[in-house]
Amino acid sequence: MCPIFTDPPMTKRRSIAQDIAKRALDIVASAGGLAVLAVPLFGVAAAVRLESDGPVFYRGERIGLRGRPFRLFKFRSMFVRETKGPDTTSDTDNRITRVGRVIRRLKVDELPQLINVLVGEMSLVGPRPEVKWCVDLYTDDEKEILTVRPGITDWSSLRFHNEGEIIKASGYADPDQAYLDLIRPEKLRLQLKYVHERSFAIDLSIIWQTISTIFRTRVATVGNSGSVAHPPSSTGATYDVDSRVASSGSPS
Repeated sequence: MCPIFTDPPMTKRRSIAQDIAKRALDIVASAGGLAVLAVPLFGVAAAVRLESDGPVFYRGERIGLRGRPFRLFKFRSMFVRETKGPDTTSDTDNRITRVGRVIRRLKVDELPQLINVLVGEMSLVGPRPEVKWCVDLYTDDEKEILTVRPGITDWSSLRFHNEGEIIKASGYADPDQAYLDLIRPEKLRLQLKYVHERSFAIDLSIIWQTISTIFRTRVATVGNSGSVAHPPSSTGATYDVDSRVASSGSPS
């Protein structure tokens, strides 16, 4: 079992009012979102179930607050008979179903995680939860990520909103190794940045920027599969998270 972590001394203590406000936002937004999206979510569930045999949801284990494991909700986007394989998925992974490609591109497969938010296993905003083998690689400093609830989105989610495309363009035969080399170092830096600088105002900013990014890069270009984004170390355009943090009033 993954060890339980306590807050390190350097972690800033947040006011009780701010914590209450964050949890209240999680409850109201997740409950409201599930209610408003009930019909389209049912439609997606039906499409997933009709295309291939298997459950509607993928319930993968992730490591959450203080190192406690939990099972997240995602719409299943892969064939059940081929679910074994690398944890990291590129856009060309042949395990992905036709419906899966659409819902993954639009990030609709992540919406059931509103259930995890509602029950308190996740938050709307926070570091994306990782599988156990990734968490086992954390240094002592990186374990500070486990002192906050994992979230559906954060700064690293904005920077790597096109993670599957980055893996696809990397040329790596092993998607997990591509993730470790090209994405994980910067992702961890941004996750720690969020842990150190988080505030209710920053959460609201990240939520708005996430919605904007999805519509700008996914919904508006759903018919265009020809463009490929690149990792931050390449010459391709990147999402300037640090400047966004600065503009939101958070110290760098």
